[in-house]
Formats: sequence, structure tokens, C-alpha cells
Amino acid sequence: METISFGTDGWRAPLEEFTAPRVRMVGQAVATYLADEGLEGPVAVGYDARETSRGFAEELTRVLCANGFDVLLPERDRPTPLFAHAIVERDLAGALVVTASHNPPEYNGVKFIPEDGAPALPEVMDAIEERLAEPDPLPEDEHGSAEEIDFVTPHADAAFELLEETIGNVDLEEVSVAYDAMYGSGRGTTDAILERAGADVDRLRCEQDPEFGGGAPEPAPENLEALVERVTDGGADLGVANDGDADRLAIVTPQRGYLDENLFFAALYDYLLERDSGAVVRTVSTTFLIDHVADAHDEDVHEVPVGFKWIAQGMADHDALVGGEESGGFTIRGHVREKDGVLMALLAAAMHDAEPTDDRVDRLLDEHGTVVQDKRSVACPDHEKARVIDDLGDEIPDAVAGTSVEDVNTADGFKLQLEDGSWLLVRPSGTEPKLRVYAEATDEDRVAELLEAGEALVEPLV
Repeated sequence: METISFGTDGWRAPLEEFTAPRVRMVGQAVATYLADEGLEGPVAVGYDARETSRGFAEELTRVLCANGFDVLLPERDRPTPLFAHAIVERDLAGALVVTASHNPPEYNGVKFIPEDGAPALPEVMDAIEERLAEPDPLPEDEHGSAEEIDFVTPHADAAFELLEETIGNVDLEEVSVAYDAMYGSGRGTTDAILERAGADVDRLRCEQDPEFGGGAPEPAPENLEALVERVTDGGADLGVANDGDADRLAIVTPQRGYLDENLFFAALYDYLLERDSGAVVRTVSTTFLIDHVADAHDEDVHEVPVGFKWIAQGMADHDALVGGEESGGFTIRGHVREKDGVLMALLAAAMHDAEPTDDRVDRLLDEHGTVVQDKRSVACPDHEKARVIDDLGDEIPDAVAGTSVEDVNTADGFKLQLEDGSWLLVRPSGTEPKLRVYAEATDEDRVAELLEAGEALVEPLV
């Protein structure tokens, strides 16, 4: 049990630790939690494209069925957001998804999604962790059954219906999209929904490869060089990539190449505000450009800690139009409150069809000023993170890189807002043994200067 440590949404570990007996214990903990909460409906069990994922999903299925739950399985690996959507559409008790998301193939994980389809809050994960135990099956005549169903079509139908209500008819016959699945579970799902909308889709890394080509399915600039080249050379109007379980996305444009997720978020909010109204929810690590777009439309901004669970909570609390984070996770009002890289790929293509994304971003930067953001990582063991952040509270300077600190936000780590409008954030990673240092300013040199100051502030404390 000591080896099973729940972080964001669940447990993730290298395969030497992520073993079948421990996965069965997680399955039993979830079954006990659902029973204790009086949730009796079926449970969805999904999995990503890793070689071991189907087998682990079957282990979870056996434990859940032995505890009296019926289980719904996909016919193959599918994106995580499809299972979140199925919970709400089918009134399920919850879902378990075997995935290590963007981590390399030597990792795996299991994610729990509760009955509202939104990310599990910490108290839910704590309750499950407290129930870790060896499987405790019911008598055989009380066992549930397992069934394979289609998770793709209902999700796609709901996406088209929602976008028709939000932005009007989605017709992408004039748009060519290069789609990079990074060998992840978005293949055959994200590209299929784009084609259904009429887009001409050029597929990259959409073959099955549980080793992800020898890398990690993380849609970062250094991992998307072929996609960037395809789009910037004129091979497609727009590029889209998903991470390993397709809950996040990255966008590539003809002029900019890899489009900073902050700029995409601002463009997306601006696009949605042309057709609707509503507040926006963003994390503390997300650009203030969002605030400028909101101010221009007299809308509110709600800042939350990093982690999509807090975005989901904020969207529920404020009936927000859109919520997102600088790491590429987004959702919109009317959809399941979970990040969805499949829906967002369709919406990004529709936005580009309405006005080229580069033109929209240029217009926003002309109106609100240039914004540059970057981040770095400082190695820090998980058990030391809380101490370092606590110690940092006694070391907050009056000025950073020559500029006075105007305000300190402690919603998630320490965010130092500076007199010139720039900011520096230090917070613990929720998924890796690292501290994250973020900075935003009006040019790259200033961002680099702030990041160096942030590292110099943190490193002596580790």
C-alpha cells in the first residue's frame, strides 16, 4: 500500500511498481468507495495505447465485477474524455481509465473519474486511498458482468450538438488539418471527428505503436517537429496534436509553428465571446492575456490553483463559458467538466475556419500587447516539496530582477506579481518530483531573467 501514492486524479508509476496485484487493490478501493457512497450503476473502464494497458483494464474489470458492478469496456484503447462523457450520458457510477497520459512507455497509471464526469477532488482521492485493500469478492451469483460498447459515436454526436448550439453549424470542407496522434489513443477518434466535419485530414503517427516511437506522447514543441514542418511548409491549414490519452492538445499554425497554449486559450475565448457571453476560469500559471480579453468584453476572470479539478470546480461555481490551463487542457460550457482534446480539436478547426488563427492572435496582441511566458523545472523529491514551499514563504524578496513585488498570490505556491505587470510563479508539480518556475513578461529576454531569478530563489532551499 505504501507504494501506491495517489496524485492528480489517481496513481501513476513506472512499471516495476505499477503491478497487477497493486492495480487490483486500486480496483477494490474504488469498488468499496462506490458501494459506501451508495452508487450502484455501471462503471466504465477505459485504457490508453500502452502495451500493458488492456491487461490492467481487465484486472480492474474482474475486481469491479466481483464486487457486483457491471462494467462497460471499449473495443480498443480510446481517449480519456470519452469515458468522462459516458459517465454523464449513461448515468454511470464512475470510470477508471488505465493511462499514464504523456509519460513514456515504461510508465502506466490508473485514473478515477467520479459520477459527475469532472476530475475527482482531493477528498475523493483520499477516501479511495484509505480503502486500498486486497480484492474482497462477493458470492459468484452476485457478480456483475462486462460488456464492450461504442464510446466514440455518442461522444462525437454530443460534440457536434454542443458546437451547433454554441457556434453554429460546423462545416470544415474548406479546412485541411494535419493531425498527429503521437501513437496515442486519439488515433481513429480525433481524426475521425475532424473528417466527419468535412475537414481534409493528413495523419501523422496514427499507427498503433505501444512504444510511442521510442519517446513520450507529450505534445511539446520538441516532439512535434514533423507536424510543424508539415503546416509551415503549406501542407495543411492547421496542425493539431494530442497527448497520449487525448485529453490535451497542441496547435500548430502556418506563421507561428507551435502555438503557445496561452495564445490559443486567449484566441479561443475571444472566438467564443463573438457568439456568447460568460466568465473564464484559468489557473495561476496561465497568461494575463486572458484577463485582457475578458476586460475588453466586460467579463469576469476566476483564477484557480493548477489542476483541472479546480478549473472544473470554478466552471461549476461561476457558470463559466470556458476553462483552461497553460498545459493545453480545455473545456467549454455545456460539455463535461473535464479537459477534452477531441472536442477541442474540432473547435480549434472551426475557429480557424472562421478566421485564420494567426490573424486572430495578431489582432489580440496588437490590441492588448505582446505577452511571452515560459517555465523551468527544479528537481525536488516529492516528500520535500511542502517544506521547500513553506521555507520559500520566509524568503519572498521585495523585488525580483530589479522590479518591485506588488502582490503575492498564495493560491498555489507563490505567485509574485511585479510592478511592471510581469509575474513569477513557483509551485510544486502534481505529477513529477519537481518544482515548477513560471514567468510572464513582454519579451523573451525579460522572461529568461525572471526565470533565472526564480531558480536562484528556489534552488538553495531544495
